[in-house]
Amino acid sequence: MAKSGFLTEAKARGFVFQCTDEAAMDEALAAGAVRGYIGFDPTGNSLHVGHMVQIMLLRLLQKHGHQPIALLGGGTAKIGDPSFREEARQLMTDAQIAENIAGIRRNIEPFLTFGDGPSDAIMANNADWLDKLGYIELLREVGPHFSISRMLAFDSVKSRLDREQGLTFLEFNYSILQSYDFRELNRRHGVNLQMGGSDQWGNIVSGVDLVRRTDAKQVFGLTAPLITTASGAKMGKTAKGAVWLTAERLSPFDYWQFWRNTEDADVGRFLRLFTDLPLDEAARLEVLQGAEINEAKKILATAATTLAHGPAAAQAAAETARLAFEEGAAAASLPSVTLPFADLESGIPAFAILVAAGLAATNGEARRLIRGGGARVNDVPVTEEAQIVSLGDMRDGALKLSAGRKQHRLVRAGG
Repeated sequence: MAKSGFLTEAKARGFVFQCTDEAAMDEALAAGAVRGYIGFDPTGNSLHVGHMVQIMLLRLLQKHGHQPIALLGGGTAKIGDPSFREEARQLMTDAQIAENIAGIRRNIEPFLTFGDGPSDAIMANNADWLDKLGYIELLREVGPHFSISRMLAFDSVKSRLDREQGLTFLEFNYSILQSYDFRELNRRHGVNLQMGGSDQWGNIVSGVDLVRRTDAKQVFGLTAPLITTASGAKMGKTAKGAVWLTAERLSPFDYWQFWRNTEDADVGRFLRLFTDLPLDEAARLEVLQGAEINEAKKILATAATTLAHGPAAAQAAAETARLAFEEGAAAASLPSVTLPFADLESGIPAFAILVAAGLAATNGEARRLIRGGGARVNDVPVTEEAQIVSLGDMRDGALKLSAGRKQHRLVRAGG
């Protein structure tokens, strides 16, 4: 049984996979405020649901009176994390990195409280120190503390070499720089805990070891497990791509729908990991059966969307879903697309309009959807693949397209 509130709840919610020295870390967490960080490399202008475990870990750390630090990798992004990647990332320009950092800041800010208080979160950027390093000086200072044989034994490196994909020397430096980040944050902010996904274990252990060797201090590492769905799918990935946290890339309604579509077997686990719902309430909801489990999924969807997009957007998404799914209404806030007026005036085959609306990726997929009885126009099943959909099908300036019971679009006519 852990002594600290953070570690106790982190274990109960399923966040803990490995710790470098669990007993000593627990003592430190119980003795007073700890500063802990997680790094986010700005490889895109938005985080996605696959990053949510790390964000929620920082949120939980703050809940228990500790100080969370979100480290944005403006410096390491110039190399790229090679962990479990099949090939090297394309190098980004400084402008791309700056744009991505701005987007990720907006993703993280709703989940944490920032300010000047002792447990208020800090947003840091490792470019502040990495950009100033002299390469020779860095190698002379920290290079002797890294064993090549040990680095080659990292799972993330071995998996790349085993596939004969190769690993550039540029990427090989990543572990050294991430370890340097930990020491720099310890020196600047007193950070003594690094957290991350299980794929970061080797890098985190290297950072703990560097601080011990160079500064004679004990710091700690904690990793969370890789989260997959009950069916084995990677968390945060769908047939249509990543589940983004940025509203411009994925609407709050579609974000709500992602959580609403959770598999029955995952409801309790996801309530514990991705919401602030009390543990006893999550336990009550996860054992519901039949139609009642759908109510638990709605609670999960609304709670998760509230954290990412705010209560107003979450409630609007829930109400839109209720109107669309329970009452069959073409709610105005459903995701919409605008197609050329001339095309709709002359008419578009049903399979083609499904693709144009984003409800099918290819004509073949759309045809299969229609043959399987899963396509509807204004809630009426489409029976012919080439059935013409036109302006005459519009109701109040829009027509409602559906793929299955859970994917809907409003189609409007534009110039």
